[in-house]
Amino acid sequence: MCLVVLYLDMPRPEAIAQIREAAKNIALQFMKIHPALRELNDEEVMGECIKSVHEMTVHLETIKKKIGKLERSDDSSLL
Repeated sequence: MCLVVLYLDMPRPEAIAQIREAAKNIALQFMKIHPALRELNDEEVMGECIKSVHEMTVHLETIKKKIGKLERSDDSSLL
């Protein structure tokens, strides 16, 4: 596996906005998975996939909470 790290020089508010937009797009894609799983006609696969999508959603929500907390701390420093 090759991991490429790109360092973008962007202000924190722009980075937060980019992460929020990506998280929104990921969540929208997750919503497309669930209805399609029924069409597989395999309860075991469907169950495992639903579990995995749920876990990924939990991780995505963690990212969103951390970003929100960071943003609020930035906003409070302006007061």
